[in-house]
Amino acid sequence: MPRFAANLSMMYPEHDFPDRFAAASADGFTAVEYLFPYAHDSKELRRRLDDHGLEQVLFNAPPGAWESGERGIAALPGRETEVRSGIAQALEYAAALDCPRLHVMAGLVPPDLTPKELAQHRDTYLANLEWAAERAAESDVDILVEPINGRDMPGYFLSRQAEAHAVVQEVGAPNLKVQLDLYHCQIVEGDLTTTLRRDLPTGRVGHLQIAGVPDRHEPDSGELDVRHLFGVVDDLGFDGWIGCEYIPRAGTSEGLGWLNHYRGDKA
Repeated sequence: MPRFAANLSMMYPEHDFPDRFAAASADGFTAVEYLFPYAHDSKELRRRLDDHGLEQVLFNAPPGAWESGERGIAALPGRETEVRSGIAQALEYAAALDCPRLHVMAGLVPPDLTPKELAQHRDTYLANLEWAAERAAESDVDILVEPINGRDMPGYFLSRQAEAHAVVQEVGAPNLKVQLDLYHCQIVEGDLTTTLRRDLPTGRVGHLQIAGVPDRHEPDSGELDVRHLFGVVDDLGFDGWIGCEYIPRAGTSEGLGWLNHYRGDKA
């Protein structure tokens, strides 16, 4: 049965962030993910996890100036020093939280790049990912890359699954993997069943995420047949986590009816 992690950056907005751990645990979740831990002391986050019997399964490396609109810097030439500093900080948090996965965001690029400029961005991205994967391997941590749809994040460097898998294969590090968000994938290219059947058996997918399409609410709302998709994931023997990265329509707990079918797996 699929295993689900609550995304505390989007779920439980009715609670202050530190109190979302307790809320997720009360609803039966045994794992959490979120965007960034850096505004909080790692010891306090560790205590929240331990107090509520939760496992930290994913967070993002520092993304640059998030408040100013940056969405990662790994594919931005000239930001290599900042990338490396951020990876080092992320690995310190990962060690404190026993978190085995870090998502490294690529960043936004202009739409009118020349082929030469685009190649420079890609070369920078590959070099940064190679460096990050090498450092993360020392701590037994996976580095993840995620294609993100251009409707929600216009200009994001990586948008298609094939591009992400090509990057992973070109770098060639065994701990560099793809974060397959079915919400983003449906918006960009669809064909989710075929994508899962094609990509999960490769071993290159390190984490899944889900949300309803098109409004990013509960996954059982909108155009996705999540019972079917979760069945495909189960049939393929994927033993990782599925992050619930969605915005609840109303109260988070009240919207968890879709999860009842999987309660026997303790969320």
